Amino acid sequence: MASRKALQQLFLSKSAGIPRCATGQAVQHYSSAACLRTIAEHRPPRRIVSRCRSQTPLRWHSDAASASRSKVYEFEKIKSLASAPSPDHILIDVREPSEYEAGFIPTAVNIPISSQPDALFLSPEDFEDRFGFQKPTPEKELVFYCKAGVRSSAAAQLAQQQGYEKVAEYRGSWLDWQKKGGS
Repeated sequence: MASRKALQQLFLSKSAGIPRCATGQAVQHYSSAACLRTIAEHRPPRRIVSRCRSQTPLRWHSDAASASRSKVYEFEKIKSLASAPSPDHILIDVREPSEYEAGFIPTAVNIPISSQPDALFLSPEDFEDRFGFQKPTPEKELVFYCKAGVRSSAAAQLAQQQGYEKVAEYRGSWLDWQKKGGS
């Protein structure tokens, strides 16, 4: 049986600690036990070799792969929601409080997704204690926006995980709102 140091030298890149398959290419997914057996037996298992980066990797968070169930709203729809608020829609700014205070879309409430990712998973009482307003009910449509659309997409997915079915995103977000002269 090879020593631990010998195993590390065989399978790990010294510079980045990246696991390597028998061909020397980086492995995206591997099992430590399988790697140890491979080194001990001096032959790579097929499943490790077949997952080398020489194959086309999948992007798990892209428009095609994520297939989000949320609606996508454009500037005009958001402008109409801001100018004529509806009790059925809640516009949610998921930026941090300092970003929100610098400017926000009228009628929006702030639920910072980066620092408070558990917000929609809180009980209604805990939510109100933390944010100072009532937790949105599942019958209402939640419309998320952030600065450029990344955090709003994450928030929409979290809302869907929590059971909200009416979820929408303003992917242009704050930058698009400012660029198009929203007030």
